[in-house]
Amino acid sequence: MNTTETDSTLLNSLESKGQVELLNDIDRLRSQGLSHFDVSLPQIIVCGDQSSGKSSVLEALSRVQFPTKDELCTRFATEVVLRKAAVEYACVTIIPGKSCNDEERKRLSNFKSPHTTLEQFAGLVDAAQTEILSSKSSAFSDNVLRVEISGPNLPQLTIVDLPGIIHSEGKQQTEADVKLVTKLVKSYMENQRSIILTVVTAKNDISNQIVLTMARAVDPEGSRTLGVITKPDTLHPGSNSELTFLELAKNDNIKFHLGWHVLRNRDFDTKDVSSALRDEAETAFFAQGVWQALPRKIVGIDSLRGRLSRVLLEHITTELPALIDDIERGIKDCEHRLSHLGKSRASVKEQRTFLMRTSQRFQSLVKAATDGDYSDSFFGDSSSDEGYSKRLRAVIQNLNTEFSVLMATNGHRLDIIDDTSDNLKSNRTPYLPSNVPRPREISRSDYIREVSNMMKRNRGRELPGTFNPLLISDLFYVQAEPWQVLAGEHIQQIWEASKTLLELVLSTLLDDGTCASLQAQVIDPFMREKLSQLNSKLEQILAPHRRGHPVTYNHYFTDTIQKARQERSEKDMTQRLYAHYGFNPQTPPMNIDLGSIVSPDSVRKLISSLTHRTEEDMDLYACSEIVDCMQAYYKVALKVLIDNIASLAIENCLMEGLLEILSPANIMDMDDNLVTTIAAEPEEAQNERQLATEKLKVLEAGLQTCKRYVRRRPISMILWSCICF
Repeated sequence: MNTTETDSTLLNSLESKGQVELLNDIDRLRSQGLSHFDVSLPQIIVCGDQSSGKSSVLEALSRVQFPTKDELCTRFATEVVLRKAAVEYACVTIIPGKSCNDEERKRLSNFKSPHTTLEQFAGLVDAAQTEILSSKSSAFSDNVLRVEISGPNLPQLTIVDLPGIIHSEGKQQTEADVKLVTKLVKSYMENQRSIILTVVTAKNDISNQIVLTMARAVDPEGSRTLGVITKPDTLHPGSNSELTFLELAKNDNIKFHLGWHVLRNRDFDTKDVSSALRDEAETAFFAQGVWQALPRKIVGIDSLRGRLSRVLLEHITTELPALIDDIERGIKDCEHRLSHLGKSRASVKEQRTFLMRTSQRFQSLVKAATDGDYSDSFFGDSSSDEGYSKRLRAVIQNLNTEFSVLMATNGHRLDIIDDTSDNLKSNRTPYLPSNVPRPREISRSDYIREVSNMMKRNRGRELPGTFNPLLISDLFYVQAEPWQVLAGEHIQQIWEASKTLLELVLSTLLDDGTCASLQAQVIDPFMREKLSQLNSKLEQILAPHRRGHPVTYNHYFTDTIQKARQERSEKDMTQRLYAHYGFNPQTPPMNIDLGSIVSPDSVRKLISSLTHRTEEDMDLYACSEIVDCMQAYYKVALKVLIDNIASLAIENCLMEGLLEILSPANIMDMDDNLVTTIAAEPEEAQNERQLATEKLKVLEAGLQTCKRYVRRRPISMILWSCICF
């Protein structure tokens, strides 16, 4: 049995029913546009420089001559599907590219020739090429010309023929064409599921052929590249060039994992000879000279057909599990997008139903956020800014705590420092609104003198040593002056945090268009009203602290006054004791005569010293009492203010109303025009749903097809058994 017969036997064994079905199904997925949905299919691509003999390789493989109009073949890829059949026929279709609009896609998809004879093949290809290039949108087309050829002597093979790489611009090709073709070929090469059939011509030095540089750039290990040498008959026997290409064919120079193959194709003089005569001339050429030393499996078109069929099947088998993973990821992405878009909303009824479903989820998430239940996946990671913003109860608790500290440290206009203290500045929070000055420090004695001047200017019928109780309110109003701004800032922060939560919930549940519409028509007006209510409630809470007479029945008021008096009394007694015994408070004596301290005379003098108190200026005494009363009332009022803002304003006015923003009852009360304005699907969403639905349909069909082969006996075992046979 000769080599050609062996290759034919092997090829026939490879063409089992299951393997043919696999190749057909992969081709069907490609024709349905699966590659347009970011899922790369296993394929063999044919690449080469212009005039490298690439077209002749394609004609030899298919036994059909293609139209030779090079200027038309530099703008798009051609998918050539070869199938073994009893009758010869051809079919030409166009696969629209991703860049096509709906009109172009429809026009190109409608171009489909009936099964025709091979004699009419060239005319069909010309017509399809003209149709592809009729669009004026770009000089480059990502449409694919699909050519299906069947015949009794053809292999089961699918290859993608790419435009010839242009070295430089000329009459037929512009500089833009050079760049576009290079970009197209490179994009196919970079696909990790592409077997690169690299065609080089023996008429040109290897170093001058761009295709080799591009192939080695994307596949440096040569693991998915198979080289083809054309036009070896143009080399002078015994020349260095012949030896160079012979080493290349042996895989001794540029090494490819899949090796090299050598073809002797038609030249200009024999371009019209039949395929049979072409094959005879090729067989005769490789039976002489240095080429006869090469193994028959790497020379000639017949062995290349079998070799490519085997490589393609092995490649599909290897890539099938990863292909299934990619398809499944694409399906999940489509399902997520469709779930996010929801069902179609053409009628008012569908739109209202959509809003009702949205409201249920909306209320559930908002309630969880306000209750502090963050178990839903919506809340995400608390360490991220977005995750924290979704935890509204945590945000409110923290803001309320910060507000309490801010009011305690910076809520008063004056820091009244006791004269006996070390006059150290109190610790304050670093943040203050720009329109609120930090408290001014003043000693108690200086402040009492200021109060004394005020008391003199507001004197009534008070007896000496007493005071007008209205002075307490005047001093308090001045001391509490920053409350308005600080409380207003706090209310604004809480309101903004609540609004942020609502926006995050809506953006999770709705598409961008519907989210923006619902926010503009419902959420924003509601929140503006809530802000107005919050400010009104704040005015009510602050009103008793800005006018009228101070009122409190809280025992903390009298306790604070008594505590202040007691502390000053203790300090006064301490000073008197030190003065009575002549001690220096800074350097106490080490040796004390206890007998002199406890004598009857010393005891009488001590009692007299401690009990003798005479305030020469009764007004200063009254002013001291006023200051004690004002400070005590300030502490009581501050606690009440902080609690009232948290409970009456934030909780009652804002938190309790958030759930009602998008309640089912409110949605049912909406008029039809408002429902349509909010929930009518924008054109972008309709297009996105259509695209996602189309993609999902193709991916699910593709997944079903691929899994059908995974469930069967492993293809690799079938392939191995065929090769062994």
